[in-house]
Amino acid sequence: MDAIVAVYADWGIGADGTQPVTVREDRKHFRALTDGAAVIVGRKTLADFPGGQPLKGRHNIVLSASAPEIPGAELVRSTEEAVEAAERQERCLVIGGASVYRQLFPYISRVFVTQIDVSPVSDSFFPDLDADPGWTMIEAGPWQEEDGLRYRFCTYERI
Repeated sequence: MDAIVAVYADWGIGADGTQPVTVREDRKHFRALTDGAAVIVGRKTLADFPGGQPLKGRHNIVLSASAPEIPGAELVRSTEEAVEAAERQERCLVIGGASVYRQLFPYISRVFVTQIDVSPVSDSFFPDLDADPGWTMIEAGPWQEEDGLRYRFCTYERI
């Protein structure tokens, strides 16, 4: 199972249920990597999507103990059910939020990271893969700039 995440310089991923700073190229990168795949998302993150609806062109697996049925999505109630649902898919990426990343982190073997070189106030964080000896960066793209923000795309793998 893979994951995809945009992180700030302090590995923050958001505040108050949304991303305070976004990069348009990161959104395009996200679409390209997840198109046609299954994605695992939490109820709160789903609510932050356009219209609060499942993503088009993907098999949406929503991990929530309390959400009602969600049209266009497969609802799972536990980490175990999420892992089982992922195993039935050819490709599956965990896309957030923080609690979903935390629950599924032991099952993730590769992470596509967009590093955004800014540190807005965050209340949610992704594990710092640079500081974790169990992970290695296998690819780092060049630093790019959009509207004065530096960012780059990296790939990490579990050792």
